[in-house]
Amino acid sequence: MGSETPALAPDEVQKLVAGGAQLVDVRTDHEWEAGRIVGAEHVELGELSGRAGEVDRERPVVFYCRGDNRSDMAAIVFAEDGYEAAALAGGIQAWVDAGLPIEPEGGYVAESGEAAAILEARKRAVGG
Repeated sequence: MGSETPALAPDEVQKLVAGGAQLVDVRTDHEWEAGRIVGAEHVELGELSGRAGEVDRERPVVFYCRGDNRSDMAAIVFAEDGYEAAALAGGIQAWVDAGLPIEPEGGYVAESGEAAAILEARKRAVGG
């Protein structure tokens, strides 16, 4: 397989997951805690190669992040290793924009990056 892996629209991903596909969130902890797609597993991109054995080769896998840069990287690597892998086009932001649910209740799409993690931690510390 080349470097072109499928980028699937949110409704396509929803159907795949309903049919048994795996959904893997490759964002950071603070992004995951802020809001995530129901049923997703969380494996940060930097940990993914060491935890690849946790991804079932016998089932399709869809990766997602905030937009689609990190998930595209993950999907390419897994596809090159023989997985049926794809990325959620537009990431969790596209999922939310399509009106699809995330958890926990009141969850939201957090900014990525270290500075955003620090700001999120400060916000939680002051109860806001």
